[in-house]
Amino acid sequence: MGSSLPPKEANLFKVIVKSYETKQYKKGLKAADSILKKFPEHGETLSMKGLTLNCMDRKSEAYDLVRRGLKNDLKSHVCWHVYGLLYRSDREYREAIKCYRNALKIDPDNIEILRDLSLLQVQMRDLIGFVETRQQLLALKPNHRMNWIGFAVAHHLNSNASKAIDILEAYEGTLEDDYPPETERYEHGEMLLYKISLLEECGLFDRALEEMHKKEAKIVDKLAFKEQMASIVLKLGHFEEAEKMYRILLVMNPDNYRYFIGLQKCLGLYSDKGEYMTDEIERLDALYKSLRDQYSWSSAVKRIPLDFLEGDKFQEAVDNYVRPLLTKGVPSLFSDLSPLYDHNGKASILEQLFLHLEDSIRSTGSFPGSSKKEPPSTLMWTLFLLSQHYDRLGRYDLALSKIDEAIEHTPTVIDLYSIKGRILEHAGDLPAAAALADEARSMDLADRYLNSECVMRMLQADQVGLAEKTAVLFTKDGDQHNNLHDMQCMWYELASGESYFRQGDLGHALKNFLAVEKHYSDMTEDQFDFHSYCLRKMTLRAYVSMLKFQNQLHSHEYFHKAAAGAVRCYMKLHDSPSKLTTEESDEMSKLPPSQRKKMRQKQKKAEARAKKEAEERNEEETTSSGISKSGRRPNVRLVDLDPHGEKLMQVEDPLLEATKYLKLLQSNSANSLETHILSFEVNMRKQKILLAFQAVKQLIKLNENDPDSHRCLIKFFHKISSFTSPVSDSEKLVWNVLEAERPQISQLNGKSLIEANKSFLEKHKDSLIHRAAAAEMLYVLEPEKKLEAIKLIEDSKNNIAVGNGALGPVSVWKLPDCITIHRLLETVFDDQGAASSKMESTVCRILSMLDTLWRLQKLHSYLHFKKQFKKFARKWGCH
Repeated sequence: MGSSLPPKEANLFKVIVKSYETKQYKKGLKAADSILKKFPEHGETLSMKGLTLNCMDRKSEAYDLVRRGLKNDLKSHVCWHVYGLLYRSDREYREAIKCYRNALKIDPDNIEILRDLSLLQVQMRDLIGFVETRQQLLALKPNHRMNWIGFAVAHHLNSNASKAIDILEAYEGTLEDDYPPETERYEHGEMLLYKISLLEECGLFDRALEEMHKKEAKIVDKLAFKEQMASIVLKLGHFEEAEKMYRILLVMNPDNYRYFIGLQKCLGLYSDKGEYMTDEIERLDALYKSLRDQYSWSSAVKRIPLDFLEGDKFQEAVDNYVRPLLTKGVPSLFSDLSPLYDHNGKASILEQLFLHLEDSIRSTGSFPGSSKKEPPSTLMWTLFLLSQHYDRLGRYDLALSKIDEAIEHTPTVIDLYSIKGRILEHAGDLPAAAALADEARSMDLADRYLNSECVMRMLQADQVGLAEKTAVLFTKDGDQHNNLHDMQCMWYELASGESYFRQGDLGHALKNFLAVEKHYSDMTEDQFDFHSYCLRKMTLRAYVSMLKFQNQLHSHEYFHKAAAGAVRCYMKLHDSPSKLTTEESDEMSKLPPSQRKKMRQKQKKAEARAKKEAEERNEEETTSSGISKSGRRPNVRLVDLDPHGEKLMQVEDPLLEATKYLKLLQSNSANSLETHILSFEVNMRKQKILLAFQAVKQLIKLNENDPDSHRCLIKFFHKISSFTSPVSDSEKLVWNVLEAERPQISQLNGKSLIEANKSFLEKHKDSLIHRAAAAEMLYVLEPEKKLEAIKLIEDSKNNIAVGNGALGPVSVWKLPDCITIHRLLETVFDDQGAASSKMESTVCRILSMLDTLWRLQKLHSYLHFKKQFKKFARKWGCH
């Protein structure tokens, strides 16, 4: 570095490098300027000055200097390395890797460049390249512990755990007998635990156990050691020994569910599905009774038996579990019991128990069979529990009556108002739910959770402005948007985006959905700093676990919602382009192709110029706000150049943008029906027939009985039946593929589309949403049968669901189903030009049928939905 400079300037060059490493950027800049006064075209100095300016947030100058330096000295590994560092700082990892490789062609044994290259390779999951680079680092510096560990981890990530074990054992062979020193005991112990986990992963349980016995004294984390020892002994089939170990662990923490599961496995009393024989239940009951005597303060030992006990024993156990928690007043009791509602018959037992407890407290002031008087609050918490129970069953009238009684009993308990708001939300009265949540929030203005819940209810009710004003109460400086974005508050952005989408504000909706997508990109970038840190600190098990989590990051529910929301926005933009975009495209279409191309180039240049001017304004603002002693500008929030998302809507090809997010969904949420429904919709709009057919096949594979799967199937083959005969070779090829695949679809084998639709209706004649899907497809296939299609919906019956008895008697119809039918009638079947007296009477009967449902529910919150449906009914003269 700086080898072509005289001694004085060479020393100054070393000052630049040291100043960069110690973040003394002003000092480095001064040294660089001193060199450049005498040697203005010195490539390495120009590059280092550019790198320093990059750290001072002067990116445009930085790139100019680095490129100029590289141009002046193409054979300098420093220039290429610096160029790579510049790209790395801007997350252009592929370009950075190219620069590092060019630097290594000039200096193949440069350890710093190799280390930087290895970090990028693991970040990009180039695991083969990562192994090669780590091997090269180990060969260059075999006396460095981090190189051995990095090489082992590289092989492990590359699915070669056995090779990783060999490397770690070779590393241990280089150590002295008295290793490690006191200051490195924890790091060495972590390495040993990582090695044992590799042996366990490879199925080498005997070797793993032998290693644990041999290295026990050198492992500092004794809890992790005991947990891993118990796991390995259990896998070896040494059940008695494993049982002793798990009992020792329970003494240490009797509320750890994993220890109870381990103990059950040792005794042969564990089932992944939670299904047990009668004798197994008796043995489990006896086990937990003995454990309850031993750990009377443990809540887990009392809660776990509720999952496997049945009948009278379950009722007795849940009674004993619930009573002290009602006396104490634990608001989360229902959340604790909620999983039991998925068990056959337990919901009805819980209801009987809760009602019995309520009656006893009302009449005697104490629990059944007890002479001890309960405090007045016990009745209130019992009503609180019952309201949540009825809410879970969908019996909102009873839920509201119980929660109202609880509020009348003790009007100062905030949780009562929160739960009432939740019940109203489930019932469909979103404005009332928001009002209740706001009332609960006003009772404790310092509670962030209540504030967040209130904001969520407001967004669900499409009260976005009010939600923003409420959210600002818990953000810095009253700037809710930037603070919520900086805090990665994704639930707010998703709910806000969905609200804007419902209101037709696609700009704001897109802005919120894409903000969530950016958070996930930031999370992916956040792992970068851990690649070197974890190898240095030897937190290897946590590091590998983090990398595996990162590999599945984009399959998270929030990312799925954001990407799906963005795709829906772009599809809506394609179907109904904004007025501004339409006018621009009309003007553009009038121009000849050459002028059109020039116009687009001018627009791109204007956008780039505006962006650069905005960056310069931001730089001026940061300059005026002062510069720290190191030369780095303080973190100043950038001005949002598109606060309303208008530029996001001005895309030339919305479907191309939708495809970007669709591909992410297909690679990370392939088991979601929504992913393939969106794929079908996008590809049908793009006329990508085979890709649309692929989506249909995936839908049928995942759930052929789903109404949307049926819709897509019928729509697809109905659409292609309207196509003209294939002419080109590619069209003929597509047609041949479809002809060959159609017989393999069981729903269409030997049937016409009309017959397939009838079969689907017959198979699901008792389901409202399935009948609606069949009715919609009947109207698509035979438009003249609109009245018949609507009658299919009208003839639906609101029977009592049989199910498995888990939830007791519940109506088949749900509020979301009714809303779906309402939208279907309003959009698909709303053709006033074809109105007739028969149509009017049909709509009136549907309204009457839904009104019966509302009367049966006895719930005022259905009135909001009823009003909406009546608006539609009036179009047909039904009053």
